[in-house]
Amino acid sequence: MRLKDRRIGLIAMASLLGASIAAGQNQLRPSEKQVGAVFEGLATDKTPGLAVLVKKNGVVIFEHGYGAKELRTGARIDTKTNFRLASVSKQFTAMAVMLLVHDKKLTYDATLGELFPEFRDYGKKITVLQLLNHTGGLPDYEDLMEAKEEEKGPIWSSDKQIQDPEVLQLLEKATKGKFEPGTKWDYSNSGYVVLGLIVAKVSGKSFGEFLHERIFLPLKMADTVVYQKSKNSVPNRAYGHSKEKEAFKETDQSSTSATLGDGGVYSSVDDLSKWDDALRNHVLLSEEEMKPALTAAKYGSSTLPEDAPSALKGIKVEYGFGWFLDPYKGHERMWHYGETMGFKTAIQRFTKDGLTVIVLCNRTDLDPGALATRVADIYIDSK
Repeated sequence: MRLKDRRIGLIAMASLLGASIAAGQNQLRPSEKQVGAVFEGLATDKTPGLAVLVKKNGVVIFEHGYGAKELRTGARIDTKTNFRLASVSKQFTAMAVMLLVHDKKLTYDATLGELFPEFRDYGKKITVLQLLNHTGGLPDYEDLMEAKEEEKGPIWSSDKQIQDPEVLQLLEKATKGKFEPGTKWDYSNSGYVVLGLIVAKVSGKSFGEFLHERIFLPLKMADTVVYQKSKNSVPNRAYGHSKEKEAFKETDQSSTSATLGDGGVYSSVDDLSKWDDALRNHVLLSEEEMKPALTAAKYGSSTLPEDAPSALKGIKVEYGFGWFLDPYKGHERMWHYGETMGFKTAIQRFTKDGLTVIVLCNRTDLDPGALATRVADIYIDSK
């Protein structure tokens, strides 16, 4: 065999070997089809549905919308459809507080007594840090609403929703908290409503303006908003639904749907992908400044509240600032779920694996956290 022919033969063999190795790697690597199978059949163009985003090492590897964002028009959900994030909003509230600490306008040791002098003694010593990690012990504002309505009669409804200043008044007038601040962990929507009010008070801007200027605008999250009825609108908005027997009913708002810091952000998987990039690349805060958010509260090992998704009830959790921090199958994870009238949402970030899964639903009969975990399993189990 001539030298030239031998070289051609070796090149051909190398090419075949490379193709064979690549084919083998592709077989081992999770495919778009495998991920899609998790969501197949969950929604049709005549039902509300969901939007999904999966990223690996900063690269989008799966994104899809399923179903209708509203049944009145049949408009389809896509990756730019905005869902109410519910408690997934808390990570933005936490970031806003951390940015004010970065600006040296606020400290984690600042107390409610210093920030809101009208608080009764039970709440005066609660710190910003304790509000962030749910160890402050504030009473549940929905319980306070119920008690006031038992005394005064109906006050709030889906048409007359409670506003953040009213929540603050209820908390300031309460006579006791759930426990002595800093001695227990108890998931607190009240705490995050108050944090939203602190952001507004310290910054001199509304909560929505501050998030827009310091988070959404810099990250080019153009469609993400803190929604306030009659004050702004939600582009590409999905409306929430509940399933009654075999039919879906639009159930988009409740008496508590107007509160902000605990759940008032609307966003899309496209915009949340930008948020994920910013967290990965430390765009808003340095890695060192983010460490407090990723440090579990001293009393963080506790159970989720009764209104947690059924798949999560009773499990032990740990919490930082706006993030649950429980590992999964030995893999580091920062995650959150959200549930409110007509919506369920979930984000799971496996930081060491470079994996992010986001599932947003405009219906309450699906479990986005369980769906996100099934997707994570595909990647974790393939290693």
